[in-house]
Amino acid sequence: MGLTGLEIFKHLPKTNCKACGFPTCLAFAMALANGKASLDACPDVSEAAKEALSSASAPPIRLVKVGTGDNVVELGDETEIFRHDKRFNHPTAVAIVVNDTDDVAARLEAIDALTFERVGQQYKLEMVALVNASGDAGKFKTAVEAAVAKTAKNFVLVCEDAAAMEGALSAAAARKPLLYAANKDNYEKMTQLAMANGCALAVKAANLDELETLVEKIVALGHKDLVLDPGSRTTSKVIADMTQIRRLAVRKKFRTFGYPTIAFTSKEDEQAELLQAVAYIAKYTSVLVVKTAKKELLLPLLSWRANLFTDPQKPVAVEPGLHVIGDAGPDSPVYCTTNFSLTYYLVEGEVDATRIPSYIISVDTGGISVLTAYADNKFTAEKIAKAIKDLGMEDKVKHRKIVIPGAVAVLKGKLEDESGWEVIVGPRESSGIQKFAKAQFA
Repeated sequence: MGLTGLEIFKHLPKTNCKACGFPTCLAFAMALANGKASLDACPDVSEAAKEALSSASAPPIRLVKVGTGDNVVELGDETEIFRHDKRFNHPTAVAIVVNDTDDVAARLEAIDALTFERVGQQYKLEMVALVNASGDAGKFKTAVEAAVAKTAKNFVLVCEDAAAMEGALSAAAARKPLLYAANKDNYEKMTQLAMANGCALAVKAANLDELETLVEKIVALGHKDLVLDPGSRTTSKVIADMTQIRRLAVRKKFRTFGYPTIAFTSKEDEQAELLQAVAYIAKYTSVLVVKTAKKELLLPLLSWRANLFTDPQKPVAVEPGLHVIGDAGPDSPVYCTTNFSLTYYLVEGEVDATRIPSYIISVDTGGISVLTAYADNKFTAEKIAKAIKDLGMEDKVKHRKIVIPGAVAVLKGKLEDESGWEVIVGPRESSGIQKFAKAQFA
């Protein structure tokens, strides 16, 4: 269990110097106990106190790394139960199953091609789960060797036969895969393999009580880079177990469960599997293993992941400034919007679809949408006029006309006064841009 704020306070210098960002040492101690601060923020803490408080200052969920180099996947290091309290730190790593009975090279080629671009963000899959579906140690090793040669993605090696895992690991140890899994029967040998090769180890049990016992035994052997699987496979039970693990780790500082987690989808129907996967990402799964490799199912899943792991205090924004669509020139239309990512890319997509070369001015609103920015006095006639001038638009076009969103038509008069340009009120929704552009500029 973690230390309380008062227990931590006893080890602090009690100078109330405020250098840590808190008004008093007691406030800092309380924040440290709740995982809201780092002990490094205190400039006067002694080495003895650091040693005594190391467990309290560590995040409630351990940071575990899988892979090497630029492709390393970081798991855990989470401090919150609810995203809006602060943020979630490390997005769930998604792994697609590749059985050793499959055409491994062909399936990996298809998986490597699964990259997506949405609202200016690149989505991709981080991992491949290589499964010993055949039960044959030699076939499993051959599949792992083929995968190592074919893809740069990180691996989850799925095999509970320690001897077969040892053979496969000889081909993949340099890639530092996640070994799945240690259970009550094989944990000693699997722990030895993980420690000898510097790999993270998944721990699988039949229930939470068995998981607690098994984790304690493995930690006693000296290995702490663990990923937890309570063994449940029905959707409701997985959600319940993952929630319990997260609550015990974060709220109760129960270090035995203070590790990342792994879950496997079990539904055969693809739509049902997608819903299951969405639920598991929402409820604290660190590594999600799915069967499907279909783009139309993975894109919404990865979009949901991106939304969940976006910092709620920092809107997703594009670079403010001038964006050129097509071969824009002196007669091209000029549109204006905010630099909120979703708004901008919706506008860009519709403007591009008009097939009329155009300019889009993205005004810096701190990454918030049109009406929100207008209400917050961040999307004003003065800011738009300044953007027109700063971007040198008078040297780029000769018509002196700008299109503003219909939702802020009220800015028309003042913007004309501020800029000297003719202001055209566009549609309220971006979906109306194509029809509007054909009527105005075609």
